[in-house]
Parts: sequence; structure tokens; C-alpha cells
Amino acid sequence: MGDRDVRAAQRVPGGLKTPKAAAVAGILFSVLLLSALALVLQTLRLHPQDPGDWVGAQSWKVALALNLIPFAGIAFLWFMGVLRDRLGEQENRLFATVFLGSGLLFVGMLFVAASAIGAILITHAARPGELPGSLTFALARAFAYNLASIYAMKVASVFLLTASTIVLRTGITARWTAIAGYAAAAVILLGSHMVDWTFLVFPSWVLIVSCDILLREYRRAGPPA
Repeated sequence: MGDRDVRAAQRVPGGLKTPKAAAVAGILFSVLLLSALALVLQTLRLHPQDPGDWVGAQSWKVALALNLIPFAGIAFLWFMGVLRDRLGEQENRLFATVFLGSGLLFVGMLFVAASAIGAILITHAARPGELPGSLTFALARAFAYNLASIYAMKVASVFLLTASTIVLRTGITARWTAIAGYAAAAVILLGSHMVDWTFLVFPSWVLIVSCDILLREYRRAGPPA
């Protein structure tokens, strides 16, 4: 009975290490963040000198986007954790440190930028009409813009470079996804503070990688008996 219990206990963690968990978490993160970004891009002007006309009738879209972002961040942390576990003994300490550090920094800065926008909405609700056009609004809006478009996105490009290198060295996903990751990182590095749609590049790459992992797992499992 003792040996049987030990073997059963050993099987439980193995089930948690399945690549399907990484794929599902990555897809969930991508869908949530892309949805949030779509709402934001429909409403906000991604510019540090945004006049603030979105805090009125369209503010519900921004509020909905801000409520999606925490769940996207949690899914991204799960994606990183399961992907690192998937690497197992192939994990390199240097790349693992940069991979984990850049991912955590990205989530942290994304949350802070979202909190700054949320603070604008709360302040406007408390004092309608006073915030748009004020120095306080300009400061908060510029802070959120710089944090998201420059720092968070640049860190996301570092994550892309590291993750793509890991993919090339380990073969956990298709080689072309790594090449796409390098291209995406270059686009973000050069254009995140100039072109609005570059915000969509990072979650789109995670979605592609997650779908590739999921497809590989279904092919490996084969058709059901």
C-alpha cells in the first residue's frame, strides 16, 4: 500500500506539468489582454498629451479594460510558470533569470499603468469636469503612457527575445515561432512609443506560441481510441 501511495503521489504533480496548461494560460492571457487593448484603442488617444475627452460617456470601455487586465496578468504568470516547468533540466540559469525577471517586470508595470488610468477615472467620478485639461490629469496620463508604451513594452521585447532563444535551443515549439518572436521584439523596440498597434504584437505572439503548443500536444496524443 505504501509503494502504491508513493506512485500515486508522484503522478499528481506530473499532471500539473502538462504543456496544455501553458497553452491554455497563454491563450487566456492573449484573449484578455487583446480585448482590453481593443477597448482602450477605441477610446483613449495613446499620446502623453491626451485631452481626456474619454473620461465621459466612453469611460465604461476603459473601466472594463482595466478590470480585464488583472486576470490577464494572472494568466501570464501561470503561462510563464508552466513554460519554465516544461523546460525542466534544459533550463539555462542566465536565460531563465532574464525570462522570469522580464515577465514579472512586464506584469508589474502593466498593473501600475492600469492603476494610474483607474485613478483618473475615480478622480473624475468624484469631481466631474475638473480633471480633464488640468495639470493633474496631464501628469497622470503622461505617467501611464510612458510606463506602458516605453518601459513595459521594452521589457516585453526583452521577454520575447529571451523566450524565442529558449524556443530555438529547446525546440518546445516550432522554430518559426522563435523567428516571429525576434521580429516582434524588433517591432516593439523600435515602434512601441510611436505606433499604437505595436501594443497588440506581444499578446499576439503569446497566442501563436500557445496555439502551437496545444496543436503539438493533440498531435502527440493522437486520435481518441
